[in-house]
Amino acid sequence: MTDLYAEALSTFAGLFEEAKASREVEPNAMTVATADPNGQPSARTVLLKAFDERGFVFYTHLDSHKGRELQANPRAALLFLWRSLREAGIQVRIEGGVEKVSDAEADAYFASRPRMSQIGAWASLQSKTLASREAFDARVAATEASFEGRDVPRPEGWSGLRVVPQRIEFWYGAQFRLHERWCYEIGLDGQWNKRMLFP
Repeated sequence: MTDLYAEALSTFAGLFEEAKASREVEPNAMTVATADPNGQPSARTVLLKAFDERGFVFYTHLDSHKGRELQANPRAALLFLWRSLREAGIQVRIEGGVEKVSDAEADAYFASRPRMSQIGAWASLQSKTLASREAFDARVAATEASFEGRDVPRPEGWSGLRVVPQRIEFWYGAQFRLHERWCYEIGLDGQWNKRMLFP
């Protein structure tokens, strides 16, 4: 890990701790933007579940809308917005390639989830058309009954996706839109660089 990449991750870690100690309701909430093979973008909010020098991890069913898009076009952008921090909020933007986490990582995270969240992962055909809420409630009840008295294993196709950063930008909000922006980016030579951007 290069010094500049380590600096970027350390900066993120510090800001994340600051957000967790603030009045932000869900500091690990992040927008994930994807695009299909034709370039049609889509975005949604998910929760960051882990990060280290390998990247930033969230979990989903691989047959969901985002799961299918990321398998066909394994590149994503992440956006954290912490409105309550400092003078006028902080944004962190991360762009990079996407890879699956290992089965061991996915199994360990799934085992740590509340039981009803585990049941929900089996009951939900994520992103598919649903006839009614009652139909989903019935699937949840049937799934709960089928696993009664035993551990709930991770469903096949439910896993973690890791965004491996190639660009990380820190946006520090200021009055009158006189923001401060710092960009860390990996070059074609594999080396990280750091530069300041106009607001």
